[in-house]
Amino acid sequence: MKSDLEIARAARPRPIHEVAAELGLPEEACEPYGRQVLKIDPAAVELGDRPRGRYVVVTAITPTPLGEGKTATTVGLGQAFGLLGRRAVVTIRQPSMGPTFGIKGGAAGGGYAQVIPMEQLNLHLTGDFHAVTAAHNLLAAMVDNHLHHVARGTVTEPELDPARVDWRRVLDVNDRALRNVVLGLGGRLDGVPRQAGFDITAASELMALLGLATDLADLRARLGRVVVGADRAGHPVTAEDLGAAGAMAVIMREAIKPNLLQTLTGTPALVHAGPFGNIATGNSSVVADKLALRCADFVLTEAGFGADMGAERFFNIKCRVSGEAPDAAVVVATVRGLKYASGRFKVVPGKPLPDDLLTEDPDAVHAGAANLCKQLQIVRRHGVPAVVAINRFPDDHASELAAIAEIAASAGARSAVYSGVADGAEGGVELAEAVIAATEQPAQFRPLYDLAEPLTAKIEAIATEVYGADGVDYSSTAERQLRAYTEQGFGELPICTAKTHLSISSDPALKGAPTGWRLPVREVRLAAGAGFVYPICGEIRTMPGLSARPAATRIDLDADGQVIGLS
Repeated sequence: MKSDLEIARAARPRPIHEVAAELGLPEEACEPYGRQVLKIDPAAVELGDRPRGRYVVVTAITPTPLGEGKTATTVGLGQAFGLLGRRAVVTIRQPSMGPTFGIKGGAAGGGYAQVIPMEQLNLHLTGDFHAVTAAHNLLAAMVDNHLHHVARGTVTEPELDPARVDWRRVLDVNDRALRNVVLGLGGRLDGVPRQAGFDITAASELMALLGLATDLADLRARLGRVVVGADRAGHPVTAEDLGAAGAMAVIMREAIKPNLLQTLTGTPALVHAGPFGNIATGNSSVVADKLALRCADFVLTEAGFGADMGAERFFNIKCRVSGEAPDAAVVVATVRGLKYASGRFKVVPGKPLPDDLLTEDPDAVHAGAANLCKQLQIVRRHGVPAVVAINRFPDDHASELAAIAEIAASAGARSAVYSGVADGAEGGVELAEAVIAATEQPAQFRPLYDLAEPLTAKIEAIATEVYGADGVDYSSTAERQLRAYTEQGFGELPICTAKTHLSISSDPALKGAPTGWRLPVREVRLAAGAGFVYPICGEIRTMPGLSARPAATRIDLDADGQVIGLS
C-alpha cells in the first residue's frame, strides 16, 4: 500500500469554492488561503432556519500509544455517507506540529481516508496555532513586564505576586528542555528572576478557549477572564486586569474562523482548534460544529482518546456551551487495542508492535473486552446510542474481528467492520448504515451532573460513574484550592479532569476497566477563560519530549522541493 503522503499527493481535489458552495456558504464568507483551503467567517453566514443535521461524535476504547484510528474512521465515515447520497461534514481538530515531528506523526487520517492537502494540514495550516502561541506569549510577556514595573515602583496595581504567577509560555514543538526554566536572569533591567516553564501550544488555555468560544465577541470576553495568578491577598489577577486581553483578541481575530478543507473524495472537512486531550477538552471547535450542523445531513466530529476522556468532555463541557445534543456516538475499537487492554502485551511508543500481539488470538481480544464494555457504558450513561466501529488492520484475523462483534453484541451495541484506510469510502458503507440506523432511534441526552452541584460532587461523579473508581482522595492543597475557587465564584464551572489517556483510571499501568481503586487529586487548577476547573490526577506532561529517533529526522525536501517523509 502507498504511503499516506503518496496517496494524498495523487488525489485530484475538487475546487475548494465548489465544496463551499455545496454547503450553501456565500462567497463573502469564504476567504482563500492558498489554492485548497478556505477560512470561513461564521459571522458572514446567514444560518436562518436551515434544518439541523444529525450530530455524531466519534470516540474510542482506551488507545494504545499508537492510537486506534479515530481520525481515519471519522474521515472515512464522512466519505461513506457521500456514497449513500447523504451530505456529511467532518469536523476535526487541527494537528499540533509537536506530534507531527515527534512519534505519532500527523493527524489528517490515513490511507484512503484522509483530509487534504495533507502537508498543509499537518504543517501549521492557516497559522491558527501560531496565533494562539503569539497571544499566549504576549500575555506572558505582559505578566513579566508588570512584575518588573511593580518591583521598580512604577506600577502599583494590581500587585501581582511573583510567587503566585501560574501563566507559563508555549511553543508548538516537543522540547523537554523547556519544561522548567528560570526567567529574568541578568541585570536589573532584565526582569524579575523567577522559575517558570513552557507547555506545548495545544496545552494553552487559549487553545481550549478557542475551541469553546461561540463567536468573536465571546472569544474577547473569555480572553479577559483568563487568570494569570493572584495578588498578595490571594485575589485572582486576569488578562483584563493587565490590559492584555484586547491585544490578544486582535492576534486571534482570524483564528476564530474555521478552516474548510476536503477529504480525498471531496467531502467537506472543517478543521479548527486543537486543545490538548489530557488537560483540556480534546475536541474540535463549537463554532465549526454549529456551522456544520446547519449545512449538512450528518456532522461527524472526533473526540480525543477514549470515551472516558474526549467523549465525557464533549458531553459535559462542549455540548453545554454549544447547546447541541448528540444523536449517536461511534466507539472505535481495534483488535490490537483490545489485546493491549488485556494487559498481556507491552507496546512501546516508537517501536514496532510485538510479534505476539499480531498472532491470531481471539481469546486475548475477549480478555480486553471489559474496556470496550466500559466505554460503551459511558456513552449510554449520557443517553446516547452507540455503534462500535471495528477498525480493521491488514494483519487482523477474521476470528479476532468476530470476537469484537461478539463483545459489542453482548453489550447491546450495533457494530460494523470498518476498512476505510485500505478501501476508502467503500470501506465505511457498512458502518455508515449502522450509524444512520442509530440516529433514527430517539436519543435521550443527559449530562452527567448539574452545574449547580459543588465542585467536589462533580469530580466524584466523573470518578465513580465514568472511571469506575471507588471514590476520590484529595490532597490538602487540592482541598484548599477547591474552597478558594468556590469562594471566588467559580463553583458552577464544569470539570475537565487531567489524567492519563492510557487507562480509564489515573494509573497508566492499569489496563482494561480497573476496579478497586480511588482517584487521587493532588491539585486543582482553574481555566476561567476556557470555562472549566481541572483537577490534576497523576503525572501529566504538558510539554512532550522527543524520542531518540523522532519523525523530524525523516522529514525533508526532495530535489523538486516536495515534502518527503511526512506521515
